[in-house]
Amino acid sequence: MEAIFKFLNIYLAARRTALSILILMFILLCTMKVSAQKQNQVEKMATKGYAMRFSDTIASLHIQKEALSLAKKNNSRIDEAICYAYLAMTYRRLLQLKEFTRYAEQSYRIANTTVDKRAIAYSNWAMGLLRSYIDDKAGAVDYMLKAYGLFVQLNEYSYCAKIGADVSYLFYPGAEVNVRKYADEALRFAEKSNDPESILHARLAVGSYLLENASSNDSLLWKKAVSFYKETIHQAQQVEKFIVSKSNIGIAHLNIAVLYMNAPKPIDEEAFLSHLEQATHIGRQYNLRNIYRSSLGLRGQFFIQKGDYRTAENLFKEGIAYQKTLPYKDNDLLAAFFGCLKELASKEKDYAAYHEYDTYFNRYNKLKYDEEMQKILQNTDARFESEKKMELIKQLEKENELEKKNKFLGYGISGVLLAGLVFMYRSYYYRQRYYHNREDILRQKQANSELKVQLMEKESLEILADKLSIERRLLQSQMNPHFIFNLLANIQSMILKNDRLIAISYLGKFAKLTRQVLEQSRMDRISVEVEVQTLKNYMDLQQLRLNHSFDYCIDMDETVDPNVHIPPLLLQPFVENAIEHGLKPLADLRHGFLKISFHLRRDTAVLECTITDNGIGVEESRSKKENLPHTSLSTKITDERLALLYPKNPFVQLKITDRKNVEGGGCVVFLSIPLI
Repeated sequence: MEAIFKFLNIYLAARRTALSILILMFILLCTMKVSAQKQNQVEKMATKGYAMRFSDTIASLHIQKEALSLAKKNNSRIDEAICYAYLAMTYRRLLQLKEFTRYAEQSYRIANTTVDKRAIAYSNWAMGLLRSYIDDKAGAVDYMLKAYGLFVQLNEYSYCAKIGADVSYLFYPGAEVNVRKYADEALRFAEKSNDPESILHARLAVGSYLLENASSNDSLLWKKAVSFYKETIHQAQQVEKFIVSKSNIGIAHLNIAVLYMNAPKPIDEEAFLSHLEQATHIGRQYNLRNIYRSSLGLRGQFFIQKGDYRTAENLFKEGIAYQKTLPYKDNDLLAAFFGCLKELASKEKDYAAYHEYDTYFNRYNKLKYDEEMQKILQNTDARFESEKKMELIKQLEKENELEKKNKFLGYGISGVLLAGLVFMYRSYYYRQRYYHNREDILRQKQANSELKVQLMEKESLEILADKLSIERRLLQSQMNPHFIFNLLANIQSMILKNDRLIAISYLGKFAKLTRQVLEQSRMDRISVEVEVQTLKNYMDLQQLRLNHSFDYCIDMDETVDPNVHIPPLLLQPFVENAIEHGLKPLADLRHGFLKISFHLRRDTAVLECTITDNGIGVEESRSKKENLPHTSLSTKITDERLALLYPKNPFVQLKITDRKNVEGGGCVVFLSIPLI
C-alpha cells in the first residue's frame, strides 16, 4: 500500500506540473497578443523612418533607432528583427558595409529565435541585399527567394514586387528565363498592391530586359520597349509625390534616352534630348548626383556621334568639374570621362591634349583599380566573417535543437515511467477485481442464458398465437355470411323453379368450395393449380349469386409451372373485394369483367399475380362505404400474413391502384409472392 501511495503522489505532482505549464502558456499567449498589437506601431514607425532615407538621412536613422528602442522596451523580438533589417537596408544605401553587415546579421539572428513569418521575411531580405552587395549572387538569391516566398504567404504585395524585381536583376545576365519570370511576377504583385513606388520599381525591372532585347535591327521590339517606358514615365508623373525613390524616375528617362540613341537611323534627336533634359532636371531638383552625371555622359556620347566635338568636350569637362566638387571621388566615373576626352583628342589628332587626358585617365584608372581591389578584399572579408557568423548561428541552432530534443526526451522518459507505474497499479487493481467478479459474471451469464431460453419460448408461442389468430380471421373472411345466405337463397330459387340439375351442380360446387377452404386453412402451402381451381369455384358461385352480371378469365403465363407452391387462400380476399366492391355496384351501367393473371420471374423466383376489374374503382367504393358499419379486413389480414410468412423479404409487394386513364375504369391489385 505504501508503494501505491507513492505512485499516486507522483501522478498528482505530474498533474500539478502540467497545470502550471498550461497557465504559463496562457500568460505567454496573452503577452504575445499585446506584443502583436504594439508590433504594428513599431513597424509603422520604422517604415516611416526608412522612407526618409533619400530626403533626410539623419532624421531617417534617428526615427529608426527610436523604433528599435521602443521594440527593446516592449521586449518584442519580432519588432527588433524588423527594425534591425530596416537599419541594415538604410546603411546599404549609405554604402557603409560594416554597419550594414552588423545590422543585417543581428536581424537574421533575432528573427530565427522567433517563429514569426514577417520577422523572418524581413531578416532574409536584409541578408539577401547584403549578399548581393558583397557579390555573392548565389547566396543573395537564396535569401531573397525565402523572403519573397514568406511575403507572398503574408499577402504583402508591395514587398513581393520590390524583392521580385531585385531577384530578376540578380539573375542577369545568363538566365533570361528567370529574369523575365521574376520581373513579370514583380509587376503583377505591384499592380495588386496599388503602391506607386512598387509599381515603378517593378516596371523598371521589366523595362531592363526589354531594353536589353531591343535593337535597331528589330524595330518591333524597339517600339515595344519605347512604348513601355513612355507608359512607365506617364504613370510615374501622375503619382510623383507618392514616390520616395525619385532616382527611379530619372532612371526611366535615362533608359528611354538610351533606347533613342540606339534607335534605327535617323534617331529622334528631339525626344532623346528631351528625356535627357528631364533626367538632368530630376538630378538637380532632388540632388541625385548619379542621375545628373549619367545624363551629362549620355549627352556627350550623342554629340560625339553627331561630330560636334566641342559640345561633347564641354559636357565631359562639366561632368569632371561637377564630380570634383562632391565630397567623395568616383574614380571610375572620372576615368570614364577622361577616356571619352582621349577619344575626342584622338579623333581631332590633338596629341598634346591626348597625352594630358591619358595621364589623368591612367591615374584615375589605377585609383579605380585599387578601389575595386580594396572593395573585393573588403567584400571577401565581409563574406568570410558573415559565413563564419552564419556557421556559428547554425551551430547554436543545432545545439538549441539538440537541447530541446534532450529535454523532450527527458519528459518522454518520465512520462513513460509514470505511465508504467500507473499501468502496474491498474493491472494489480483490476486483476484483483477480476478474480472477485469472475464467479458473479459466470452466474450472471447462466441466469441470462436461462432467461434467453424462456424469452425464445415465449416469442415462439406469441408467433404461433399470431399465426393461429390470422388463420382464424382468414377463415372467417373466406366464408362471408352474406355470400353464403345469398348463394343458398339463389339455389333455393332454382329448386322452386324446377331448375334442379343446375341447383344440384351449384350445391356440389358450394360443398367443394367449403371443403377446399376448410382443408387449405390447415395447410402451409398449396400449388398454383389448386389455388386456381378454388378461385374458379368461388367465382362461379359469385356469378350465380349476382345473376351472371360479370364474366371472368384466368390467364396463366407459360413461364408459370402449375405445381409451384404458394401460401393458401392469398388471392381469394382480393377477388372477393373486386366482385363485392367493384363489380356488384355497377348495376345496369355495364357488364362486369374480372381477369386474374399469373407471371413467374425466374431470376428472383417470385410469382406475380395481377387481379384486374372494370368496376367502380377504389375511390368511389370508399366514398360509398363511408356511412356503412361494415369494413373489409381482407387486405389488412393479407398484409399481416405476408409480414409473418416473409419477414423483411424485399420481393414481397402488394399494390392496389385505380385504372383512372382506362376506358371503363376499375381497379388493379398487384401481388408479388416469393415461391415456397
